[in-house]
Amino acid sequence: MEDSGVESALRARLEALQAEHRALDEEIAQRAETPGDELALRRLKKRKLMLKDEIARLGDSLYPDIIA
Repeated sequence: MEDSGVESALRARLEALQAEHRALDEEIAQRAETPGDELALRRLKKRKLMLKDEIARLGDSLYPDIIA
């Protein structure tokens, strides 16, 4: 099992990433409603996808699938 300090650091990082993901989701929704800088919107969406992947990796390391 992982050291509890390492695990708590990973949990804190996961929470920070999830908060950033939610914030990006809101910003993307707002920008999508009004015409504007499409390049900026695409960059936000790309960042959101990268965050999603990192969140999944961290989640897998914290909560591995155990096959019985």
